[in-house]
Amino acid sequence: MPEQHLFEYAIIRVVPQVEREEFMNVGVVVFCMRPKFLQVKYMLNRERLAAFAPKLDITEIETYLCAFERICKGEKGSGNIGLLPHSERFRWLTATRSTVVQCSKVHPGLCESPTAILERLFEQMVL
Repeated sequence: MPEQHLFEYAIIRVVPQVEREEFMNVGVVVFCMRPKFLQVKYMLNRERLAAFAPKLDITEIETYLCAFERICKGEKGSGNIGLLPHSERFRWLTATRSTVVQCSKVHPGLCESPTAILERLFEQMVL
């Protein structure tokens, strides 16, 4: 029987008007401690987003999501947060905030492959 890994995930949302609490799912972030896995997958459907929030600066949203990805990877240019251990980066990225780019509550699960679960969640929650 393949080894099961505990993982956590959150859905990344664009919330154009925070006070209205309306949002569009644009990505998923998955964290799995054992294989030191922290990855994000996102996609901005420009037409759909423009119809949902015509005044939204989509280029700015893309910049935020790219920063999110750099922090996940711990890349150069991701600041002090990118230097933290995987678990702390995940907690920081998924912390509750009142901004245009937010995450859902964190949900746990078991999986054999964190990469496969990232793909599955992305297809179910974003596409």
